[in-house]
Amino acid sequence: MSTDDGVRAWLRRHGAEQFAHPGGTLYAHLCRVSERLAVLGRSQDVQTAGLTHAVYGTDGFDLTLLDRADRAVLRDLVGADAEELVYLYGSCDRGRSWRELARTGEVFDRFTGQVRTPDDCQLRSLVDLSIVNELDVVEHDPAMMNRHAAYFRELFASWTPIASEQVIRDAERVLRA
Repeated sequence: MSTDDGVRAWLRRHGAEQFAHPGGTLYAHLCRVSERLAVLGRSQDVQTAGLTHAVYGTDGFDLTLLDRADRAVLRDLVGADAEELVYLYGSCDRGRSWRELARTGEVFDRFTGQVRTPDDCQLRSLVDLSIVNELDVVEHDPAMMNRHAAYFRELFASWTPIASEQVIRDAERVLRA
């Protein structure tokens, strides 16, 4: 069994197929995010983080599949770099972080209340994962597209200096910017 197959089996065992999400289930969403990151040329660690990005819950999706006190479980499953990105993504207080992220590089941790400053590689991975996640949601929920497309066009344009070029091009295509 490949690592990816093992992670997918773990997600199913932890109920990811049981939770509704735009486009079907949380499991289907996680798989699509990972697959899109692969198509866009992101590393295996980023793809794996995409597959598990909601394990600790997120600022926009409060369900958790694993308590963050058990981070070692996910780290053993996906590796330290992918797990660190999953934690960074899940802990990101979007309201306090997203607007100024390209300027400050600061991520407000909603779990601890602390400010983190990821290195350039982590920041790019966080931004790319965030964009791909939101693109999947708006593509599968027309109401979300109608409500948030303008916001995401503006936000993602501000992230152009810190995002991967392929991811920005995909966002422009989806959001018709």
